[in-house]
Amino acid sequence: MLENLPTYIPLVFGLTTLLTLGLFHWVMLHSSYRSKAVWITGGLGAWLVLQMLISSSLFYTKNMDAMPPRFVLVVVPTFLTIFVLFLTKGGRAFMDSLPLKKLTYLNIVRIPVEICLYWLAVQKAIPELMTFAGRNFDILGGITVPLVAYFGFQHGKMQRPLLLIWNIIGLGLLLFIIANALLSAPTPLQQFGFEQPNIALLYFPFVWLPAFVAPIVLFGHLVSIRRLLLQSDSD
Repeated sequence: MLENLPTYIPLVFGLTTLLTLGLFHWVMLHSSYRSKAVWITGGLGAWLVLQMLISSSLFYTKNMDAMPPRFVLVVVPTFLTIFVLFLTKGGRAFMDSLPLKKLTYLNIVRIPVEICLYWLAVQKAIPELMTFAGRNFDILGGITVPLVAYFGFQHGKMQRPLLLIWNIIGLGLLLFIIANALLSAPTPLQQFGFEQPNIALLYFPFVWLPAFVAPIVLFGHLVSIRRLLLQSDSD
């Protein structure tokens, strides 16, 4: 764990991660895969524990000049899992059962995430460019959730253009900050933040952001966009 951080920062971020897991479990409980929700949530919880153990051993902070960077063990499994879900019939069936309105509510976790990133920047643990004080506007994806949920699902009918535009913009904001986070980490791939590299995400509990929270939000956007483009059902 990063030293000299105020206790409230890792505490709030840890609770935000648990909130993300709980919300995704809630989404699954309203799908046709509700009987498997406990097992899926348990698997995700095991992944969080694994990343906690690895990052607590300072594995990601050692041999920072290695290629590929050790940090790929955080991001590659999650993105590979999402790819497999889209590629397989069973994965697509699972995604198509997830209710869009509830997936929209999942984005509320972006608010506490961005607040924690700002606190980390103040503590010189990440570059300012990764916060809303810099060039990260991802918090808008969380702030706008109540409006999108209200106007996008009025009277039991989806407003597809609004939802599609919002999800595409939200996806773009998320991908932008993911790229900035990866390229400001102290690895051979670093392009930004040389005065203050992104070191916090190499440590527990902040490693949970690239390992779980960001991929879950990304998954929600991709599922929603696919559903809005290809299907005509209403949630």
